[in-house]
Amino acid sequence: MSFHVIFQCKKYQGSVSAGDIRDFRGAMVGRADKGLFITTGTFTPFAVKEATRDGAPPIDLVDGEQLAEKLKEFQLGIKTAMIEKVTLDKDWFANL
Repeated sequence: MSFHVIFQCKKYQGSVSAGDIRDFRGAMVGRADKGLFITTGTFTPFAVKEATRDGAPPIDLVDGEQLAEKLKEFQLGIKTAMIEKVTLDKDWFANL
């Protein structure tokens, strides 16, 4: 089973609007069965609603937080390290 997917990526600090989603859907009509919109920012509630509107081709949304988690999960361009932080409890030593 296969289907055509079109995606768009946006480097945003703010929010992607419903208008951005409508523009993307207009570009994908007749070309794909599904869309994927990825941003480093966030999506407005109206953008989320527009992406799942009845009767329109579906568009999956991935915001900056989800993107970062996926990059971390699949170790794509990201290295992680666990760091232990030790602090001295001066009050405990003062009571000796």
